[in-house]
Amino acid sequence: MSARPHAGLSHRTALLYLAPWLVSLAAFHLYPLASAVHLSFTDRNLLRATDPRFVGLANYRAILADPAFARAMKTTAVFVVGSVPLTILLALALALFLARPMRARGAARAIVFFPSVVSFAVVALVFKSVYAPNGPLLSLLATIGIRLPSILNAPSLALPAVMAMDVWMAAGYYAVLLLAGLLAVPADLYDAARLDGAGAWATLTRITLPAIRPVLLFALVINSIRAFQVFVEMYVMTRGGPLSSTVTAVYYLYEEAFFRFEMGRACAASFILFAVILALTLLQVWRIGLRAPLTESGR
Repeated sequence: MSARPHAGLSHRTALLYLAPWLVSLAAFHLYPLASAVHLSFTDRNLLRATDPRFVGLANYRAILADPAFARAMKTTAVFVVGSVPLTILLALALALFLARPMRARGAARAIVFFPSVVSFAVVALVFKSVYAPNGPLLSLLATIGIRLPSILNAPSLALPAVMAMDVWMAAGYYAVLLLAGLLAVPADLYDAARLDGAGAWATLTRITLPAIRPVLLFALVINSIRAFQVFVEMYVMTRGGPLSSTVTAVYYLYEEAFFRFEMGRACAASFILFAVILALTLLQVWRIGLRAPLTESGR
């Protein structure tokens, strides 16, 4: 009976401590989200002083019928398909390497993770200078007889160049995630595999990968979401060019909102992109799953 006042007091104390976070959540997340939902159904334009009119689904229909948005989504899909698998495979290879006993293992892990802590804008500026017409990359290729046009000014090369930079920068972060999963795999499983005569490939495919499947799923989902939202790289390195070959979905939103000032259309496009990302995430979770594979294989 006497515990109830203390329980109520503890709840009030917890709410008091949570109040700053709750206020921040409401002010900077929930309210902007609700405003964006409202704006997506209006003809809001920042250059017009008149109040926005409710237009229903007109913005969504206009965005879906816009060829520029279709091209932007196609470019985004190419970026996702081209960068996400390479990033995860490189991260897995790095994680397997870092999990092995070696000297200066801590330093090696720090070197691999270092690109992930540098600002995207800084890395994009560095790679922009590397890809420059008189930059080190083209100069090096010229010395071995390979002559290429200015990489970021060639429609066929600009997007792959940005994808290469993105893979290099992101692989270390996901390698550390996968390394944590690898270190959690019980050593007894590997000992049993060696006693059974399993080779390296069988051990990888039948023990290691199934054991870290939840971590792999997490890395794949997070990397896919990040790739769909790529923007800084395009803004710093190409500004959507050349010939709109690097205009991605988020860059399209940026142009709609801050060049054409069509906030209603921009908000509608953002929710269409959200629906695509949500559908892809649910598909990945459904296909890969979060069940414990080692218990399945032991049935």
